[in-house]
Amino acid sequence: MDLGFTGKTVFVSGASGGIGQAVARGFAAESANVVVHYHTNRAAAETLTRELGQQSALAVQADLTDQSQVAQAFELVADRFGSIEILVANAGIWPPDHVSIADMAYEQWLATLDANLNSVFLSCRQFLRQVIERKIDDSSIVLIGSTAAVFGEAGHGDYATSKSGLAYGFMLSLKNEMARAAGGGRINTVCPGWTVTPMASKFVDDGQSIKRALSTIALRKVASPEDIAHAVMFLASSRAAGHITGQVLTVSGGMEGRKLYDASELDVARAVPSPSGPSGRGARRAGEGL
Repeated sequence: MDLGFTGKTVFVSGASGGIGQAVARGFAAESANVVVHYHTNRAAAETLTRELGQQSALAVQADLTDQSQVAQAFELVADRFGSIEILVANAGIWPPDHVSIADMAYEQWLATLDANLNSVFLSCRQFLRQVIERKIDDSSIVLIGSTAAVFGEAGHGDYATSKSGLAYGFMLSLKNEMARAAGGGRINTVCPGWTVTPMASKFVDDGQSIKRALSTIALRKVASPEDIAHAVMFLASSRAAGHITGQVLTVSGGMEGRKLYDASELDVARAVPSPSGPSGRGARRAGEGL
């Protein structure tokens, strides 16, 4: 099926990381112009841009928690490709240490919300301003949330709160505002569960951690970045999902907030997808740095 992305411009934040790279490749394969956003990983972003083809891909650096840098990044893209029709808000962080709310430093709390929530507010605000100014028809935003937004995550209350804020209060509010803007835009959220990316390879290599995760997943396996990318592209497409807005699509293998399997019923070797590209191996939550 032709998803209708030919010639459209897609801004993928955090595109230098595992999920972001898969999303960027997916849109490029559908003949879209792809903005490969990165914060600090310039080498990975430029390598991906060369892979996608520099005529239709552009690497853009910005700290998305800085509103002036967000505005400059969108202006740079507009100068190169014109209007940006699709925003994939993938950038974010997942602090790897387990810290209870009682022990969490206020600085960590603020930093996580700044990286995961405030950055998306600034990106979406800039995107919506452009949609209104340029009278863009058929605009779309896909937010990358997490199953932590659905089930919570003990030891990661800052992360769960930031992703829940995106997937529910923020998205549901912006849904109605986007529908009124220009040609009527859409916004949806993909909430990945455990996904193979480079950011937390120690969790894949730790058999006990993987088994604890798998015991809650109906399909008894973790996702590949491509699994997440396919869901993002479906929701971004007005041809495939043109009457879908304000929805949360959980891509987690049927994860539940309870144990489904005993350790004897799990096969870790079959549960972790082999890496399909330079994104490498390792399971983590979604988002790959600002």
